[in-house]
Amino acid sequence: MSELTASGAGAELTTAGDTRDEAGRDGPARDGAAVDDAAVAAVRGFNRFYTNVIGLLRGKYLDTPYSLTEARLLFELTQRDTSEVTDLRRMVDIDPGYLSRILARFEADGLITRQRSAADARRQIIGLTATGRSVVGGLDARSAGQTSDMLAAVRDEDRRRLLDAMRVIKEILTGSPRPRGYLLRPPQPGDMGWVVQRNAAVYTEEFGWDSSYEALVARIVADYVDHSELGAEAAWIAEVDGTPAGCVFCVRENATTARLRLLLVEPWARGLGIGSRLVEEVLRFSRQAGYSGITLWTNDVLVDARRIYQQAGFTLDNESRHHSFGKDLTGQNWSRAL
Repeated sequence: MSELTASGAGAELTTAGDTRDEAGRDGPARDGAAVDDAAVAAVRGFNRFYTNVIGLLRGKYLDTPYSLTEARLLFELTQRDTSEVTDLRRMVDIDPGYLSRILARFEADGLITRQRSAADARRQIIGLTATGRSVVGGLDARSAGQTSDMLAAVRDEDRRRLLDAMRVIKEILTGSPRPRGYLLRPPQPGDMGWVVQRNAAVYTEEFGWDSSYEALVARIVADYVDHSELGAEAAWIAEVDGTPAGCVFCVRENATTARLRLLLVEPWARGLGIGSRLVEEVLRFSRQAGYSGITLWTNDVLVDARRIYQQAGFTLDNESRHHSFGKDLTGQNWSRAL
């Protein structure tokens, strides 16, 4: 959501934190949106780069007698005792004639056995021999060693970013389910910079807010770092698979009242209940700190955030129109007793 300063000159959102519903409907960007040439070129350039990194342009896979397609087929054959040819063709998405030639080579090399299905003679059953399993074991060890060497040359923080980027690519292109687990933790070095950067980026992308919002968030964060009162103020980072996915701050409004600020949940992490959980943590901390009430400021465009606050027992006190972050907005003050 968002919260105006006392002078009314700016506002802070207390929620990119679930600007999509908690059922997880972030939705792909815009249906039918045109893909520009630069985006296509970027993906093709990355493909060329990475195939070179893992050595696919140097002939056979991992300096073995087998191509990448052949190695993939051998790997699939290790996943079960026997496989039908039709299943292999579907899993590897390979031309039937090409698959037949590869299987013939495997059989000649003593890597597989082939037989007709007892249930349907039209179906062919493939199984790995002991020699075949030994070959796959060697391929697997070579691949693991190559990957380990590549990652060993990368700093810990860069390695985390690399693995996170790979996860995002896989999730987006396969539509795979989102991770279901997350944890809340205190901020660590570097997290405050992330809070500022992600607030600015998310709100620019989703609401078209200008750089004045980033400046406001930076001031709020700097003030918290410089002046936070131990036991009276706190901040939390939500983490999913080792990656920051959300945040929230609880600061002192006065001796009896706390203020919830800077609630944010990353678009890719919405639907896990993180926004509601962060608000619950603020309420728990506020009670423990001895506050008797809590307040927040937001804008009416943040519909999903308001739903989270209502579910947490907040009620609307008042609202007023204002112009902030390059937009005409309606600010709202919400509060609840503790």
